[in-house]
Amino acid sequence: MRRFAPLLLVLGSLVSLIAVGSLVGQQQSRGGAGGNRAVTARSMTQAADAWLASLDDAQREKVRYEFDAAERVGWHFIPKAERKGLQLRDMTDPQREAARALLRSCLSQAGYGKAQRIMAIEDLLAELEQGRGVNIRDSIRYYFTLFGDVGAEGRWGLSIEGHHLSLNFVVEGDRVVAMSPMFLGINPSVTNRSFENIRRGARILAQEELLAFELVQALDETQLAKTLIAETAPADIRAAGETQPPSEPAAGIPYAELTVVQQSRLEGLVEAYLANMPRDVAAERRREIVEAGWDEVRFCWMGALRPGIGHAYRVQGPTFLIEFNNTQADADGNPASHIHSVWRDPRGDFALPIGG
Repeated sequence: MRRFAPLLLVLGSLVSLIAVGSLVGQQQSRGGAGGNRAVTARSMTQAADAWLASLDDAQREKVRYEFDAAERVGWHFIPKAERKGLQLRDMTDPQREAARALLRSCLSQAGYGKAQRIMAIEDLLAELEQGRGVNIRDSIRYYFTLFGDVGAEGRWGLSIEGHHLSLNFVVEGDRVVAMSPMFLGINPSVTNRSFENIRRGARILAQEELLAFELVQALDETQLAKTLIAETAPADIRAAGETQPPSEPAAGIPYAELTVVQQSRLEGLVEAYLANMPRDVAAERRREIVEAGWDEVRFCWMGALRPGIGHAYRVQGPTFLIEFNNTQADADGNPASHIHSVWRDPRGDFALPIGG
């Protein structure tokens, strides 16, 4: 059978949940620039245990899979009526609180804030679309799934997924060894009205877009000729829903051919994505980029060079691939106001080495 037998109910789950919520905040703040590489792994393990303890037997049966189950590498960000795992909608309030503590444990404060807003925007979408199509816009239609034995010496995995959000993690011992694909999307990219705790004019993925425009608009003609690889942006990111990222080599202008100021802007753009990760994990990914060499990183652009018209970009090095796409209209019909962005690992997503 694919799933594990239900766990015994752990006594004191509410106490564990309170402790985990406090621990996550304390440990994330203590992570530092270099950070203890075990901080996030410990936080995730304790938060996952507390969430599991809050579930009943039937719910545990639904959320637990073998680590090598095919479902672990099945991901997508499109709206779906059903997904693997247990959705927030089918949890009690205390269980939802535990699930959100788990989400908080595996992201930075900024990343958690973005994820929460991406979820909340679903209710705004439901209003804007006024029931057009299948009614699956819902801020609590987000699913949590575990793979393997949490906290075991071997590997275990976590998936948190719904419309415009797909987070995939693998923990091994005291390290987070994979957190890709990591997809964040938003529609509309600029909110056109106040909604709950989101103000009118808010840009949930602002840095990911604005920093890229600052960089591409700072290029001279010679540099732009090497950077702009297509006059029209593609309809979406590549390899959406596929287990591994695209295999094509990096395209665009090399880091070494940028000025010092432009190089700083490109580094800042990459930092906008690293900022969604916990400090210790981001430090590890940053170290990998430096060791592989910034000179191996390339930046390419597709489409319009100003907002409001379809545009896309990629940043790629030996250890990471960023793809950003803003070509679709939002729910009100405003052009290029619907962002898809993803962080992937060219060496292999889901801790599955390519060619290994």
